[in-house]
Amino acid sequence: MEHIRYKRKIYLEDKPRSEAKREILEAFQLPLEIERIPTSAALGRVTAEPIFAQNSTPHYHASAMDGIAVIAESTYNAHEQNPLQLKQGKEFSYVDTGNAIPAPFNAVIMIENVDILDADTIEIIEPATPWQHIRPIGEDVVQEEMLFPQGHILRPADLGVLLSSQQLELPVVKKPVVTIIPTGNELVDADSSLTAGKIIEFNGTVFAGFVKEWGAEPKLHSIVKDEPERIKAALLEAAETSDIIVINAGSSAGSKDYTVHIIAEIGTVFTHGVAARPGKPVILGKINGKIVVGVPGYPVSAYLALEWFVRPLLCKYLQIPEPKRQTVTVKLGRRIVSGMGAEDFVRMNIGYVNGQFVANPLTRAAGVTMSYVRADGLLVVPANVIGYEQGDHVEVELLRPLEEIKNAIMFCGSHDLTIDLLSSQLKRVRTDMKIVSAHVGSMAGIMAIRKGEAHVAGIHLLDPNTKQYNISYVKKLLAGQDIVLYPFLKRMQGWILPKGNPLAIETIDDVAKKQANYVNRQKGAGTRILLDLLLTEAGLAPEEIVGYEREMFSHLAVAAEVKGDAKGAGLGIYPAAKAMDLDFIPVADEEYDLVMTKSFFESESGQLLIGIIQSDIFKQQVEKIGGYVVVENAKPKSLS
Repeated sequence: MEHIRYKRKIYLEDKPRSEAKREILEAFQLPLEIERIPTSAALGRVTAEPIFAQNSTPHYHASAMDGIAVIAESTYNAHEQNPLQLKQGKEFSYVDTGNAIPAPFNAVIMIENVDILDADTIEIIEPATPWQHIRPIGEDVVQEEMLFPQGHILRPADLGVLLSSQQLELPVVKKPVVTIIPTGNELVDADSSLTAGKIIEFNGTVFAGFVKEWGAEPKLHSIVKDEPERIKAALLEAAETSDIIVINAGSSAGSKDYTVHIIAEIGTVFTHGVAARPGKPVILGKINGKIVVGVPGYPVSAYLALEWFVRPLLCKYLQIPEPKRQTVTVKLGRRIVSGMGAEDFVRMNIGYVNGQFVANPLTRAAGVTMSYVRADGLLVVPANVIGYEQGDHVEVELLRPLEEIKNAIMFCGSHDLTIDLLSSQLKRVRTDMKIVSAHVGSMAGIMAIRKGEAHVAGIHLLDPNTKQYNISYVKKLLAGQDIVLYPFLKRMQGWILPKGNPLAIETIDDVAKKQANYVNRQKGAGTRILLDLLLTEAGLAPEEIVGYEREMFSHLAVAAEVKGDAKGAGLGIYPAAKAMDLDFIPVADEEYDLVMTKSFFESESGQLLIGIIQSDIFKQQVEKIGGYVVVENAKPKSLS
């Protein structure tokens, strides 16, 4: 067996990212290649040499107005008290905008200021000045003027300037070819049928998109199995046919991570592991003069590694500066813990509330692609910082335009599927608006309103004493604030169980006695409070529930966990069970309300939101989900 030669490498370096980047840039010495292409096809390409104008624009004296061309000096006597008459041909000539100015004329009078007496005679009452309303030769571009320097990325208007000066072909930097090699026995194409242990290969397409966006030509290799000889052959072929190689997966320290050994055998390894999270297990090396970048299999780690190391290589070759993201200072809605010795890249949701930007971290798991897709920004925690406290102000790199973030409605609190529908309808009504959600649980949602860090919070908190939903919590925790508690939904909570309910669970006693693998919600979630009430009423202790400490942050996450376990059980809403094709046994009807300040409720955004909630189209969408009823003609609940 060939792979026996490669021993597991259990050590990854903690090399600073800046040092690893400097080394690879120094080692990257790809000679610049130039190609000539039609100007009309050059959008987004990078100029390889300075570009000079072939002709002046305009290349003749051109009229800037519709009117008459005259000899300015012959009009000096014109006045309201002394109208001046001119004859066509000898003393004036009609011109339209863009027409050449015939000799010997040197000025244009707008047609609005001309009184036409007959076919050959006009009258004026104001004199002209030399060269008025005339575009001189080269007003826009002068022949031999440098239009663009080397290393300029061509924009749509640039092509117009080039064509107007008769630059029909351009010397541009030939796009570097980047071969992308996905590896792994577990990978299958997206059109394959999925079985346990198989993963759809999508990173390659994402990498190709990034590479194309950064100005290179991606070349996506077919999936390569975890066999050393196949990996080696793919790397050697890529070194012959491309300028940069990106190999995905096999960069960690596992038993089948051969890549670093193979690169060391047929080339040179500069770095194996950088001090950054996620993205630590990166390989940087060189094979037959071509740089190879080995990136982790986890998507978010891989995307960051591409940005850290592949984009700088492309920028160096294309002779363009590395782009810098816009940054904004935000107030942290939650504490962020980081380990010393490595940079931490934390994906963040950002909202604009009460005149300040508020940010909350999304999941930090390296394999959760949606956390990258949904992120508004990236918080980079330096290697010498152990984290930040809730309420700290930090600088965040933006992944979305600032205006888009400013127009968003910040939603915190309990997760509900209808919030995504609400956001979709908001976007339909106002294309510049959306809802940014942070699923932190009902109690945390109330606290976000209390601290002015959210516009709206969704809550469903059952008071064990009064058996009422939400009112007592809002009165207690938001006392002294002008608050609106708006009835939103009636929804059904119940047991989410595997198809067929194999453990025959109907009550909390069954969950305990039959040792079901329970999937809980986080502390402060309304569903967690309901569970604790059921435990109290049944005389059960949390310790009697297997999995009580296992927490999920959404109803869908609970349902997904139950779906994968024949002994699973969870408490949640009916739509989550329906979405995962699971059994559902009702336990309680609950009230899911929205908490907001009175000022937001009365604002244009607040009233727009309420209008959408009460719209027929939104109600119809909610009803299709099942297990929900939108409260009709809702009025704010009394808090007095």
